[in-house]
Amino acid sequence: MREKRDPQMSVFHVIPRNEIGKELEAISKIIDENPEILDQVQCDLVGMKNAETGRTGMTAEQVFRCAILKQYRNLTYEELAFHLEDSKSFRAFAKLRFAQKPSPSTLQENVKALSEVAWEAANRMVLEYARREDLEKGRTIRLDSTAVETDIHYPTDSSLLVDGVRVITRLLIAGKGCSPPPAYCFADHRRVVKKRALKILNTKKESVRKQCYRDLLEIAVRVRGYAIEAIRVFDGFSSPDFLETIRARGVAEELRQVVETFDKVMAQTRRRVLEGKKVPANEKVVSFFEVHTDIIEKGNRETTYGHKLFVVGGDSGLILDCMIERGNPADSAMFLPLLDRQQGLYRKPPRQVAADGGFASQDNLREAKEKGISDVSFSKRRGIPVLEMVRSSWVYKKLRNFRAGIEANISVLKRAFGLTRCTWSGWAGFKQYVRSAIVSYNLLTLARLKIAATD
Repeated sequence: MREKRDPQMSVFHVIPRNEIGKELEAISKIIDENPEILDQVQCDLVGMKNAETGRTGMTAEQVFRCAILKQYRNLTYEELAFHLEDSKSFRAFAKLRFAQKPSPSTLQENVKALSEVAWEAANRMVLEYARREDLEKGRTIRLDSTAVETDIHYPTDSSLLVDGVRVITRLLIAGKGCSPPPAYCFADHRRVVKKRALKILNTKKESVRKQCYRDLLEIAVRVRGYAIEAIRVFDGFSSPDFLETIRARGVAEELRQVVETFDKVMAQTRRRVLEGKKVPANEKVVSFFEVHTDIIEKGNRETTYGHKLFVVGGDSGLILDCMIERGNPADSAMFLPLLDRQQGLYRKPPRQVAADGGFASQDNLREAKEKGISDVSFSKRRGIPVLEMVRSSWVYKKLRNFRAGIEANISVLKRAFGLTRCTWSGWAGFKQYVRSAIVSYNLLTLARLKIAATD
């Protein structure tokens, strides 16, 4: 049976007293003082393994601590497995038993099992601990937005067509491995589409480029036909081996999903390249693998392919809240929902709010004041008089300078905790990755505050 915790002697006798060692010790104490953090972690992990056979596996506490280590040091699973075997400090922090040496695949399986709900619950408990310790009361907050990339290559019409042909061909080849072999035929066009894509990339003549796109689309239609025929064959496929039938059904389902995306890619290529029409960002497909990816355009900055985050910070440096949104909503549209969430978290509205200029609007200011917020500062006034927002110019300057601090918080999240690009797959994986980074960041921030208070 999977255990929640593995009681043993204190870990601090083997953690060195250098800076990282002190931080690990402080984080460990915070986790020990809040054992309820592990409740939802335990729920996510129960049932992953057969309790009657095999090893006991990692405890919920070990999984959570290993996940924190991964994000805290921005490690891959291979690097994490190495350090857990090589470093006494890491092993002590993770509370691994003497002979316990989790492999990269074991770590990945367990860490990825922790849901967004578990990470969100853990963050709420960390913030509640900060409130009890009088480190963060949520009375003065700052708001900003940022974008996190998904793990995709730069999308072009030609590269997406090549991806579609490549993925469908790979699935058709895999389907032929079923027993008995399914009765469908196809040709491998991967080499020729790659040549056309390279020609599109290197040619300077518009007529040559358009002809190459016509060739790509013609091949794409042909490959789509192969996929439709294979799906029809797989739907009627049967084998004496039940597992082979399940395998065939799985290939058919994957083909259906790819064909659906492929149709959109072909349609947007025809509209944009051959017909010269603009395709709205919300209608574009930018990846076959991370189909949830949005196109984020913010001012004159470079376009980001990922998702938009709205972040709330406190005067302690903690991240008090984070909303992960689909599409590209305007900052001003998210101002009031962020304030409502803060009121729900702390059971009363904040006293002062400092927000980026994108959140500014007369309606947002009026409704914030109606909620009982004394001072609302937008870094760009957008025509709103200072004295309508705050009590004095001095308060406005103070809050405007305070808001700038969240830029540093976001920078640390991106540089040190891997929030520049999410490396976990799927929409659920994206949310798990972001939440895990924020929990790790908050634990480290709290640990440094505790260390500073004792020094």
